[in-house]
Amino acid sequence: MHLVLPFAAALSPAAGQALSTLQWPHLERLLARLTPSHRDEGDELSLNPPHERVLARAWGWPVGEDGLLPFAARSARRDGLTVQADDQGWALLSPAHWHVGTEQISLADPAALGLDNALSRLLFDQLSPLFADDGWQLLWGAPSRWYARHPSLATLPSASLDRVIGRNVDLWLGSHAGARLVRRLQAEAQMLLHQHPLNEAREAEGLLPVNSFWLSGTGATPAEPGTATDAAVRMDDRLRGPALAEDWTSWAEAWAALDAGPVAEALRQAEAGQPVQITLCGERHAQTFSPAERPWWRRGLLAPRREDVAPWLAHL
Repeated sequence: MHLVLPFAAALSPAAGQALSTLQWPHLERLLARLTPSHRDEGDELSLNPPHERVLARAWGWPVGEDGLLPFAARSARRDGLTVQADDQGWALLSPAHWHVGTEQISLADPAALGLDNALSRLLFDQLSPLFADDGWQLLWGAPSRWYARHPSLATLPSASLDRVIGRNVDLWLGSHAGARLVRRLQAEAQMLLHQHPLNEAREAEGLLPVNSFWLSGTGATPAEPGTATDAAVRMDDRLRGPALAEDWTSWAEAWAALDAGPVAEALRQAEAGQPVQITLCGERHAQTFSPAERPWWRRGLLAPRREDVAPWLAHL
C-alpha cells in the first residue's frame, strides 16, 4: 500500500501554529519503521501541487512540463466517458463562482455550489455553444465535472483547482498562447451567465451564482494505469477541504482522525511485515517514506520507536 496525504502541511503561519499543537502517535511509529526515500522538490507557484506529481509518478506518467498532467482524461474515464489512449487532449471544466473583491478575483470551491444534475445540465447546455464555435467538444460527466475535448488541450498547461481555490485567479491564468482563448471563453461565459434567470433564482435562495468556469487537468491523454498499480495507491484527502478554506482548527481535527484511521492501519500492516509506503505532501514538496534494509545499529532493541514528525512537515 502507498498512502498519499495531500495538504499534510501548509505555508500559512496559522497552519504552523496549528501544527505545533498536534500529536501523531501512529505516524511517529510508522515513520520510525520506514526510511526517507524519494523527495519531490517544487515551489508553491507550480501549476500542479506535489500530491498530483506523486500520483502521476505512481501511475507511470511522465512528469515533465508543469501544468500538463492529464487528470481530466483519467477523471472522464471514471465518469463513464470514452477516452482512448491516443485520443486528443482533454480538460476538466469546473462550473465555478468567481468572487469579485475590491483588489482581486478569487475562485470559490466548486463543490460548495451544490449543483444537482438538472441545474448543472441546464448551465452546461447554455455554455456548450460558446465552445463549439471554437471547435471544442463539451461533454457532461457529473454536476461539478464537465469536460472539454480538443487537440490543443494536449499541450495547454493549466493550473490545478487545488492551486486556485480561495486565491487570486490572475496568478494562475497563464501566459501560454492557448490561454488567451481560455480567458476569452471565461469572459464570454461570465457575460452569458450575468443576471441569468438560473443564477437570479440561486441568489434569491442565498446560494452562490455560477458565473464562470475553471479549466484544469490538461495534457496528452495517458494509458490507463494497471489495476494493481492503481489499487496500491491510496490518496486520503480529508485535509484538503479545511486547508483550502484555511480552517486550521478543522484541519487539526482532520489530522487527528487521519492518524487514528488510515495511518494506524498502515502501521498495522507494516508491523505485520507487509510493504507500506507513505508520502506526506505540502504546498511545495512531497516526501516519501519506504521500507528499506536498516543498518545494524537501527535494528532490534536499538531501533528507534518513534520519529519526530514535525521537522518533516515543516520542510514541505
